[in-house]
Order: sequence, then C-alpha cells, then structure tokens
Amino acid sequence: MKALIVDQSIKPNQIVVVNGGGENNCLDILIKWKKVFRELLIIDTINKNLSHSRNIGLIKCIHDLILLTDDDARPYPNWIENIIFYHQKYPKAGNIGGEVFDKQGVSFLSKIADVVTFPRHKKEKKVKTIPGVNSSFKRAVILEVGEYDTLLFRGEDVDYNWRVLKKGWDVVYVPSIIVKHIHRTSWLQLFYQHYMYGRAYFILRKKWKKMYSIYPNKIKSYRDIIKYIASWTYTPFIDAVLKSKLLENKNPLTVLVIYLVNLCNRIGIFVQKNFYE
Repeated sequence: MKALIVDQSIKPNQIVVVNGGGENNCLDILIKWKKVFRELLIIDTINKNLSHSRNIGLIKCIHDLILLTDDDARPYPNWIENIIFYHQKYPKAGNIGGEVFDKQGVSFLSKIADVVTFPRHKKEKKVKTIPGVNSSFKRAVILEVGEYDTLLFRGEDVDYNWRVLKKGWDVVYVPSIIVKHIHRTSWLQLFYQHYMYGRAYFILRKKWKKMYSIYPNKIKSYRDIIKYIASWTYTPFIDAVLKSKLLENKNPLTVLVIYLVNLCNRIGIFVQKNFYE
C-alpha cells in the first residue's frame, strides 16, 4: 500500500483492494491504511482465482484509467505518473504496461526469471500481451471487453489482451513503466511455473483458434511437421539466445537454462493436449 499511496509522485484518485482472506488475510492492515487514504475501498471475498478477484474489483473502479497490480508487486514511484502520460500519448492503446523485475536481488535465478517470465523490450512498442501485474486500461476498454475469464487457472491476462486486440485497441509496452515483483525463489518453482504456463497456453489456443501460436493446431502437411519439430528445438533455442542477450550474458549456461525453462513450457502444452484428448 505504501508503494501505491505514499511513494507515488501522483496520488491515485481511488484504490480498490480485493482481499481474499484465508491465511494471508490483510484486513487488519487495510483498515489501518483506510485511515490514511479515505479513497481506499476494501472488498472482502473468498479467493477463488485471480480472474474472479479482478472482476469483483473492476466493477467498483469509476475513473477513466484503471491500473492493475498484484499483492506481490511494488510499483516504482513514478508508476501512476508515467501511465497517465503514456495513455495520453497513445490514445488508441487499450492497455499499457511495462517492465517487471525481481524485488529480491540480482541472483542468477532472479535474472533468468526476469526475462523468461515477463516481457522485456528496450523500446516502446506495440505488443500482443502485457502481464496483469503491470497493466493499465482505459475504462472504456474494460466496459467494451467485459470480464476476465474465470475458467482460466492461468493465462487470464493473455486472454484479456487478445480480446482487447480483437476489439481494435492497441496493447503498448513502455520500458519506463516499472514494478518490482516477488519472483519464485527456487529453480523447481520456476520450472513448474512455466510448465503450468504451457498448460494454460494450450487451453487458450483451444479457445481462440486464430490466436498467434508457437505450434500448429493440426498436422496437415510437411510444413506443420517442420513447425512442430521447431517448436521443441529451434524456436525455444533461438528465444534463449535472444533473452540471454537482453541480460547481456552470452554464457552458454545462461542459454541452456533459459532453453530448459522453455522446454518446461512445451512439456506443459504436450501434457495438456493429451489431457484433452
């Protein structure tokens, strides 16, 4: 809350917090912050999934720009200020977000997690998706696109961004819009995270037949066979090389580790495909 209120160069008009209760119940802390920031709206609910919580909160947001982040993120002090500026700069952008990096430190694990888990680009550019932990929507877009899909256990932000694009809006990445994030703290957790991302990605491809894809939906020709083989070999390797360059680290170990993370994603796709069939 401090990062969203006290530290910001521009104070928010409203903060909506959906408190899921359970063992991480934050109600006592939120009540204290309510005394500091009267515009804080606290919604108590039983946590089902992220999509469900976002839907509950979004209907309470009344201003023209709606900024989303999560409880494991800490926005930079100029987060709100930057988002307002870039929504004015890009009037056709339905969603604008930026970089997410590890709050915990600069270990090898955290650096790898930075580039494999969240998008990173050196310049402002139109993209296909932006993670929900660092995203901002024009309220008109939320009203047009509707609710998050509560049936998705992961990938709900990818799904929502695809729907934004289908409505004719742009999705824009701005590297100076930054939040710190609490990443996974072990290699096993990171590999499992991307395995589950792969399973979620397959479900999205089942839902959206025309969504961009790293693999063919069906094997109909030799080109599909080549694309399928490449999705397990060439594509994840080239991605690993490019991401190692973003880290300015061309060490073969870095490329290998990123490649292994990418393979976890492909295994997740394969497992989910067989689950459906």
